[in-house]
Amino acid sequence: MSRIIAENNGGGHVLDAATGDGTPVCETSVDVAKLPSMPFLLSFNHLTYSVKVGRKMPLFPGGDRTKTLLNGISGVARDGEILAVLGASGSGKSTLIDALANRISKGSLKGNITLNDEVVESRVLKSISAYVMQHDLLFPMLTVEETFMFAAEFRLPRTMSKSKRRTRVQALIDQLGLRNAAETIIGDEGHRGVSGGERRRVSIGIDIIHDPIILFLDEPTSGLDSTSAFMIVKALQRIAQSGSIVIMSIHQPSYRILGLLDRLIILSTGQTVYTGLPTNLSLYFSEFGYPIPEMENKTEFALDLIWELEGSPEGTKSLIEFNKKWQSKEPVRLCSSLKEAISVSISKGKLVSTSTAMVPRFANSFWKEILVLSNRSILNSRRMPELFVTRLVAVSVTGFILATMFWQLDNSPKGIQERLGFFAFTMSTTFYACTDTLPVLLHERYIFMRETAYNSYKRSSYVISNALVALPGLIILSFAFTTITFWAIGLNGGFSGFLYYFLIILASFWSGSSLVTFLSGIIPHLMLGYPIVVAILACFLLFSGFFINRDRIPAYWIWFHYLSIIKYPYEAVLQNEFNNPTECFMRGIQLFDHTPLVTIPNAMKVRLLQSFSDELGTKITSSTCFLRGVDILRNQGITDLSKWDCLFITLAWGFFFRILFYFSLLFGCKNKRT
Repeated sequence: MSRIIAENNGGGHVLDAATGDGTPVCETSVDVAKLPSMPFLLSFNHLTYSVKVGRKMPLFPGGDRTKTLLNGISGVARDGEILAVLGASGSGKSTLIDALANRISKGSLKGNITLNDEVVESRVLKSISAYVMQHDLLFPMLTVEETFMFAAEFRLPRTMSKSKRRTRVQALIDQLGLRNAAETIIGDEGHRGVSGGERRRVSIGIDIIHDPIILFLDEPTSGLDSTSAFMIVKALQRIAQSGSIVIMSIHQPSYRILGLLDRLIILSTGQTVYTGLPTNLSLYFSEFGYPIPEMENKTEFALDLIWELEGSPEGTKSLIEFNKKWQSKEPVRLCSSLKEAISVSISKGKLVSTSTAMVPRFANSFWKEILVLSNRSILNSRRMPELFVTRLVAVSVTGFILATMFWQLDNSPKGIQERLGFFAFTMSTTFYACTDTLPVLLHERYIFMRETAYNSYKRSSYVISNALVALPGLIILSFAFTTITFWAIGLNGGFSGFLYYFLIILASFWSGSSLVTFLSGIIPHLMLGYPIVVAILACFLLFSGFFINRDRIPAYWIWFHYLSIIKYPYEAVLQNEFNNPTECFMRGIQLFDHTPLVTIPNAMKVRLLQSFSDELGTKITSSTCFLRGVDILRNQGITDLSKWDCLFITLAWGFFFRILFYFSLLFGCKNKRT
């Protein structure tokens, strides 16, 4: 079939003589030795993406409407160049970047995307590309070099030696201009660290540690001053010149940044109003009838004009139609097949230490991933000791208050009620004390989403690492609380009772921590997190059996009693305390303590006991035991499980919530739009 190469100004389009569809293609060459130095061409044609917005209520079928975010977008991107997507807020910039980066489900996105005329599998695209989110999601207490080293551990092949990984990290630090900040921590609101521009370059660096062929960036200059933004784009230019395709969205580039860009796509309400070289903007708008003044910023003028047209009755329709007639002029570039192109790129140092067969799905083994993840979390936490110290102080102070409030309880009927109150408060406290980790877990979830988008590690590795790192802290908290309260309050059981009390407190912390961890995987925002966690724990406490015995709970709510994770540790500590058959908690005249007769003289109480004895034909004296521990347990409805059953069930709840956490990460933390 004959082909004609359209000669105009902008980006090489090859027109099919029969169809004239303007589809960018590559002429194939099989001789790798004769390949050009930059053999990649990313083409996208007629990309269309729509979503339903509005009310989603079946009773109001007219409430939904369809909004088109992308409408027939086409273009090309070449290695060695920066393709910038411009447009006002809501124009579709980020949506186009997501579409090209395979972050929109295939069933929702129409059109085709090819690399060297070949459709790229999702697995291959993850191996040869990187995506940099708009927000900087980093561990605040790691230095720049440490951040890059952990990224190297995750992304670079296991066959690569540590010295070579370090060499790659040092080269990346120099490439991004971060040499002076290499030993500086990232920082956060409470810790001074790198500047905003340096932080953004670090975010870029961790995603390009493997030197990808394609780099996608969602507004990398957002929120930065002009100098920092220029340095970011300058670094991206160096990355592109190393043989990568760089595609970025940007709201409104300055004059200096515009000089660094190689190609532009300007969008308006999801449609293309300009595609071509930055240098051709003046000619383009001049031919459209709106010449750009000499001293005017070209992109600022273009975006202002587009904004004015969007507010007119006809909108940008005339500009969209004019862009379709505006043909590109550039000779076609010879391109190899994708496999050959990747082979040549690897031979020149791209895709660090990989092979033409592509890197494995994950660079490290399961156990190595757990080790690296644990080391990173421990290092970051160790440099923020105030977080754990605050938790320890809070738990210790709570324990101290309880110890002094319930100091040396006796075995009287009043002592029984005080013990029950202490245990109920203690069990609820251990669970509520776990909620303070919610902000940290939510922050880490977004880091997890970014890192697993390109197979840095397995979800299962992260779940296990998270549990292992949390465990030592839970042990310390449990031991501190147990030591402060057990002996001071005078709980029963001796040393064996102390050990069991410690184990059930630890199991409670473990179960509560696991619950909060699971909820962090499904709760989108911190402002929603605390009310939800508090409400759930309040319901668990209500149905635990303290406020109302199991036998008194209505039949239609009894199922919730068994779902209450506070029920089992509460029953466990009661059995640990009251399961001694020789321990008596009500003797002789103590029988009258909770009756109106409590105020009569003791001598009168003794005579009443004697009359009871005569009437019943049983000897009742001041030392006769009326209430033992087993009776208390029976009165509380604690008869169906042993204390060891309760301990194992509490631990099992913790493991169950960790499994749910895994599935929440598997199904709830998707990096694709639907």
